[in-house]
Amino acid sequence: MSDACPSPMPLLDLRADLLRGAAPALRPLRPAEARVWWMPVPPPEETGPSDTEGGLPDHPVWSRLEALVSEDELERAWRFRFARDRMTYVAAHALGRLMLSQATGLPTDHWRFTVEAHGKPEVISPDGGPRLRLNLSHTHGMVAAALTKTADIGIDVEHFDRSSDIGLVARRVFAEDECAVIFAGAESGHLPRFLRFWTLKEAYVKAIGKGLAQPLKRISFDLGDRSLPPRMRLDGATDPAPEWQFRQVLPGPGHVLALARETVDPAAPVTLSEVTLGL
Repeated sequence: MSDACPSPMPLLDLRADLLRGAAPALRPLRPAEARVWWMPVPPPEETGPSDTEGGLPDHPVWSRLEALVSEDELERAWRFRFARDRMTYVAAHALGRLMLSQATGLPTDHWRFTVEAHGKPEVISPDGGPRLRLNLSHTHGMVAAALTKTADIGIDVEHFDRSSDIGLVARRVFAEDECAVIFAGAESGHLPRFLRFWTLKEAYVKAIGKGLAQPLKRISFDLGDRSLPPRMRLDGATDPAPEWQFRQVLPGPGHVLALARETVDPAAPVTLSEVTLGL
């Protein structure tokens, strides 16, 4: 993986808050800040057997996470066939609620969401407060959340265990110059580069709220280097799109994460944190 993907940040330890049933200590979100959290989620066999068929592992942290999410979120989680998918779904939504509560001081059960066109969830912000934009992502072994005020934002995290034919997918959804980068050099580098492009595209289409209704071939990326973050071009344009900013990190040895946010201030900070809840 390229040096353009920095290593994870120091841990944000929320274990004490979670286990005593409290919201995290208030840390207000700065006006132009993008806040990004990610959290590793161990496989089911490492946190004990499920206490009910089709439920979550019988572990005190999972009991608290389950208590943080809404009835609707739990109902959607139980529809997943595999335990690891139920776990990452619940963990992602609990993480998002904790993030909102830390930024505002409001309790985790305060938050409600609407669904816009193409299925994009949106936070119902407090009366008289700024419009909060939360986006979630979950994959095998990792969940992530991103939060801003007002600006559109999208996040995607993927695991390096993809088994599909990346050549077929790349030719269908990636630009020619992206394919040339993906398949250059040794085969061992193909999948990591594929996922770098894939997460950037997914983060962008989640941010604009169109999902796969947005043709992915119309979006192309330069992956960046030590001095430059990833940059996006639309519809074959020569210059990068100035209205969007991107970041990419390795949240763990088996994952890659991408963030897309609408540009509100070129110098606006991105705060990156790995979260631990005691799993």
